[in-house]
Amino acid sequence: MKIVAVVGARPNFMKIAPLMWEIRRRHDIQAYLVHTGQHYDARMSQLFFEELGIPRPDVNLEVGAGTHAVQTAEVMKRFEPVLHEQKPDAVLVVGDVNSTLACALTAAKRDVPVAHVEAGLRSFDRSMPEEINRVVTDAISHWLFVSETSGLAHLRREGIADARVYFVGNVMIDTLLVSRQRSESSPVLEELDLADRPYAVLTLHRPAGVDDPEVFGGLLTAIQRLQRELPVVFPVHPRTRKALDGRALPRNLRLTDPLGYLDFLKLMAHARLVLTDSGGIQEETTVLGVPCLTLRSNTERPATIEQGTNQLVGLDPERIITAALQVLAAPPQQRRVPEKWDGRAAKRIVDILARTEGETHGSTAAHPRHRRAPEGAVVL
Repeated sequence: MKIVAVVGARPNFMKIAPLMWEIRRRHDIQAYLVHTGQHYDARMSQLFFEELGIPRPDVNLEVGAGTHAVQTAEVMKRFEPVLHEQKPDAVLVVGDVNSTLACALTAAKRDVPVAHVEAGLRSFDRSMPEEINRVVTDAISHWLFVSETSGLAHLRREGIADARVYFVGNVMIDTLLVSRQRSESSPVLEELDLADRPYAVLTLHRPAGVDDPEVFGGLLTAIQRLQRELPVVFPVHPRTRKALDGRALPRNLRLTDPLGYLDFLKLMAHARLVLTDSGGIQEETTVLGVPCLTLRSNTERPATIEQGTNQLVGLDPERIITAALQVLAAPPQQRRVPEKWDGRAAKRIVDILARTEGETHGSTAAHPRHRRAPEGAVVL
C-alpha cells in the first residue's frame, strides 16, 4: 500500500511523527511525505522534524503565509500534481489546519481515498476556521480515526457510517510518551532561571483572543495580576507577536520565541499552571497532570475537561484570575487519562489501513461508503 502523508503546520508534526515511525517499521506500507510549507520557518517547522525523528519530506510545496482562502487554494494547486505523479492508494491527513482540508479535498476530487487522523472533534463554533476544516474533511474521508469518544457521537449524528469510523486513541500522546524522558535533558528551565521555582506557561494564537485589542488587553491584565503569584513564561506565536507591538507589557513577563518540542514539553511538564487557547496543549496537560485553563468559550476536546485537568474559563479577565488563584491554592488533582491514550494509536491506525485498503477499490458493495456496519465496528 502506498500512502501520501501530509503535514503543514506545527500541530501536525507531533501527530504525523508516530505514524511515520510505525510505517517505517512495516513492509506492507510505503509512505511519501508531503510538507505543504504552511509553517515554514526553522522554529515552527524544521526543528520539529529533527527533534521528532520525522523523515525529511519527499517534497515541500512551499506555500507559505496567506489568507485562509489563498493558502487553501495554493495547497490544492501544488498538491494535485503530486497525486498525479505518485498515484497513491490513500492520502493521510492529520488534524484541522488548512493543509488538512486542502489535501483531503484535492484527493477526494481525484477519487483517492482519504484517511483523517483526529476525526470527529467538534467545538460547534463555525467562526473558527479549524471547525470548518474538521467538518468538511470528515465528510469526504474514507477512514475516520477518532481520538476521544465524543468524536464517535458527533460523526454518528452527522450521518457518517460506523464502518468508516475507528476509535484508535490519540497520536499526540504517542509522541508525548515516547519523548517525555528525553525532554528532561532540555536546559530550558535553567536558561529561563526557573529551575526549582513554580511558574506558569501562557500560549495564545487564536483570533478570538489576539486580534481584538480590547480582548487581548484584558488577557494581559489577567496575566499581570497572576504574576504577583509566580512568573509567567510566554512563548510567542508569530501572529501574536504582531498584537504585542507597541503595547506596555506586564512587568517580568518572560517572552520567548516559539520553542522546540522537547523544550516546550519540559517547560509544560514542570509548570504549576498552563493557560492556553491551544487544543493540543489541553490534551498534553491532561496526560501530564498539569492544571490547564483554556482561554476559550468552547473546546473540541471535552475529554480533557471530563477526565483531565482542563477548565474552560473564556476570555473574561476576572474569571481567569479567579480560576488561576483557585488552582494555585488547591492541592494537585489526581491524574486521569482518557481511554486509549496509551501510546499505541499510531499502530492501531496503520494496522487498520493495511487491513482495509482493498475495501476502497473494486465493487460498490465493498466500498466503505456503502457496506453495512458490522456490530461494534467503531471500536477495535
